[in-house]
Amino acid sequence: MTPTIVTALVCHVVSLEVINMNNNTFEFIQSFPDPVAQEKYLSLFGIDHIKSRLERESSIILNPSGIENWSKKFYNKEIKLITLFKNRPPLFIFSGDVGTGKTVLAESFADQVARQEEVKITLYKLSLNARGSGIVGEMTKLISESFEEIRQEAHKQANTKGAFVLFIDEADALAQSREAVQMHHEDKAGVNALIRGIDSLRDLPTPAMIVMCTNRLTALDPAIRRRSAVTFEFNRPSKEQCEILLKNYLSDLELTEEQIGQLAAMCVPYDGLNYGYTYSDLTQKVLPAMLLNAYPDKQIDMEIIIEVIKTTMPTAPFNEIVGS
Repeated sequence: MTPTIVTALVCHVVSLEVINMNNNTFEFIQSFPDPVAQEKYLSLFGIDHIKSRLERESSIILNPSGIENWSKKFYNKEIKLITLFKNRPPLFIFSGDVGTGKTVLAESFADQVARQEEVKITLYKLSLNARGSGIVGEMTKLISESFEEIRQEAHKQANTKGAFVLFIDEADALAQSREAVQMHHEDKAGVNALIRGIDSLRDLPTPAMIVMCTNRLTALDPAIRRRSAVTFEFNRPSKEQCEILLKNYLSDLELTEEQIGQLAAMCVPYDGLNYGYTYSDLTQKVLPAMLLNAYPDKQIDMEIIIEVIKTTMPTAPFNEIVGS
């Protein structure tokens, strides 16, 4: 059965296999394939170009035999370009405004790769508890332990067809640039530990990669940004993407193509502002308000929809302030 297409920010609840409840370094640990993650991945609108590139990039890291087999199939040998992929740090950065799907994609893309490559992938989401309580050496210790746990698991599963993903959300909280004047020595030591950890996930017997999400790309330490194999940029939906989303949810209300286009035009940009709605604005605020304004005694019509859009302001863009 085809999963119901919902948008990126509808559901933040994931189906989890918690491996170690006593480990407060990780917010959760999840194994893939997973049906809930699959539905979340399929729900993402407007970022097909990112999903396509991410699938190929991550499959090369998490199942390196795939690209080797490809090369042998088409060239009867391992071509030199493969070495470039093998030598790159296994780090991807997701950068962009709030509500644009970064976290949902980071938490679900491994399901698609697991299915395509027929491997079991385990995702570790690093908790911001890794910042510690300010005690000297605590942050460094927690970060180092998180990478060490993944390295140990990678060695334990050396003879299995598996892979690991470390997900660091709000990465600027842990990876803030060491060039910041007011940065505390303990924070700098933590960034150093993070860099060492990234480098330590290369050439493990079981493949591993890191995904970092941030609203403040320029706040990340330059050494970490340089290590990123790819930095994916996430943006607010365009008029065309808004049309797709609105059509998906409003198609059974007998609205015409022209009306859907009119509504999408009202969303991007919004009423004199230089920005429009985020995906989460639309799915968590605007669309639910349309139903609530009609329930329980009338149908949803254009008058209600337009009124909701006119009275629901979009979330203001996140302003990057390096060192803040």
